[in-house]
Amino acid sequence: MKVGIIGAGAVGSAAAFSLMMTGVAHKVILIDANQKKAEAEAMDIAHAAPFAGAGKIKAGNYEDLADSDVVIVTAGANQKPGETRIDLLGRNVKIFESIIPQIKEHAPNTILIITSNPADIMTEVALKLSGFPKERVIGSGTVLDTARFRTLLAFYLGVSAKSVHADVLGEHGDSEVLVWSNAEAGTLTLDEYAKSIGKALDENKKAEINEGVVKSAYKIIEGKGWTCYGIAGALTQICRAISNNDYSILTVSSHHKQVESVEDVCLSLPTVVNRQGIYHVITPNLSETEHKKLQQSAQTMKEYSDKAVNMIGK
Repeated sequence: MKVGIIGAGAVGSAAAFSLMMTGVAHKVILIDANQKKAEAEAMDIAHAAPFAGAGKIKAGNYEDLADSDVVIVTAGANQKPGETRIDLLGRNVKIFESIIPQIKEHAPNTILIITSNPADIMTEVALKLSGFPKERVIGSGTVLDTARFRTLLAFYLGVSAKSVHADVLGEHGDSEVLVWSNAEAGTLTLDEYAKSIGKALDENKKAEINEGVVKSAYKIIEGKGWTCYGIAGALTQICRAISNNDYSILTVSSHHKQVESVEDVCLSLPTVVNRQGIYHVITPNLSETEHKKLQQSAQTMKEYSDKAVNMIGK
């Protein structure tokens, strides 16, 4: 698999490293406005290649994206003190206006994976700017949030995170929805499993875990300034599903004609991902409360997405 990565910052570089070390990508093209940074990161990662699967990485330009199976966009502006979300959106729309057309020109058949924040909104912007079929424009969505949810549950229940089945849907952000109603471990509901091992999973514990998932990025950023490894793992998992034609069910973000009566919005739902990108979107079984929360999340995404799309070309 050949993967282009736009942005050699913390997320882009960590994703490149993960793709190389896991062998998911046989070739990585790292592009950044700061060419020296891209070259330095590519060189550093290349020195680790002998310890992993065979692969090549190099700093390049948009022409080098030709025949890329996937192009991951991590580039974007960071929110400044006193800056509103709309201010940030305006700056990121401008950045995408300079990036997406060049990807389209040189890699017209690629699958786009968007992880620049706000991820769901920028996925919608990338869809509009590229003109690609919606199946080939994927947001990293809540794949990372779902991993955080399963990790915290696994810690509490004393099992492997891979043995916990629980999803986060909606926005990759504050309005995301943790789905407790159909989460399970070992074919038991989480409540049943917790009871079987003598651990309470009451509303207080659920609220604590919910807070831990939603606020985890803030805590990491407070301590080190950015997040990178978790999202790199999520991006690698998405690329693996595409490369291997896995038909994996992942909570990626994509464009939906309607979600909870909200029309034309990008957000995360359980989605089958294969070589063509988005293969099938699953309508989840949710509780009444979760339906309402997902609708609120969709409404929030719709409001900001419409504003972002209206900024294109201005």
